[in-house]
Amino acid sequence: MPRTILIGAPIDSGQRRPGCLMGPAAYRVAGLAHAIRELGHGVEDWGDLSLPPLEPATCANPAVHSLAETIGWTQTLTDKVDDALSAGAMPIILGGDHSLALGSVAGAAAFAARQDRPLFLLWLDAHSDFHTPLTTTSGNLHGTPVAYIAGREGFDPFPPFPAPIPGDRICLYGIRSVDPAEHAALLTHDIAINDMRVLDEQGVVAPLRSFLEKVRRMGGMLHVSLDVDFLDPAIAPAVGTTVPGGTTFREAHLVMELLHESALVTSLDLVELNPFLDDRGMTARLMVDLVGSLMGKKVFDRPTRAK
Repeated sequence: MPRTILIGAPIDSGQRRPGCLMGPAAYRVAGLAHAIRELGHGVEDWGDLSLPPLEPATCANPAVHSLAETIGWTQTLTDKVDDALSAGAMPIILGGDHSLALGSVAGAAAFAARQDRPLFLLWLDAHSDFHTPLTTTSGNLHGTPVAYIAGREGFDPFPPFPAPIPGDRICLYGIRSVDPAEHAALLTHDIAINDMRVLDEQGVVAPLRSFLEKVRRMGGMLHVSLDVDFLDPAIAPAVGTTVPGGTTFREAHLVMELLHESALVTSLDLVELNPFLDDRGMTARLMVDLVGSLMGKKVFDRPTRAK
């Protein structure tokens, strides 16, 4: 496992509920760097990014808000994630809402293209995030990254995505809330949609192993984007987009342990943590614990908690 670089992305512009900008600080307070170091990995913290000077930007859809800010974050994150990968490290992007993936995955894609390696995307989320700025009715751009990554049209004036990821290299996992417009668009792409029905029927292991085997077979890089709402809100309340029926504590840790065993993950997003909605930091601590499993912590390493 390469050394890790933490990149804070205090982004709130992709949605309307304030609080995600506090996410990077919450991860640091919850001991993310310590948890990674404890497993024998090097950690650098590059601090929090800030917005560059903004250019005017307009969209034909009047519902879209914070367009210039979101484009600014996208440009900044693209460069920083590319820099971290170019330094031989595994970037972990501390969000921030899910619009940060517009930039984080673009940075990974730019780097992968220079290496002449295919980039794969594992989207651990309750939502498919397959709107474009022209189709979103909420105007919240955190619902658009997968469409941008897959090369859908309608993203002017965003910078062109460096190397759009073909649908068969994208895996939506844990999905349980898809708008009709997104559903119709997904049917025209060869994207693996492992919704909770699939996971209930097949279990969490088989669909994930199948996808990871494809990454391995093609010599690919793997970007993992982990949204707090991938988890059931009963164990992870600190998110503004709760959808009942998410993954359990055990299922989520199993996913992370399988990812560790694959040794394929090259970059990671932690998104949509809103500490203002948390219960004494339980969600931040759980997300840190999940990163621990991704970095090699085993289930039998977990301490017993006093009742």
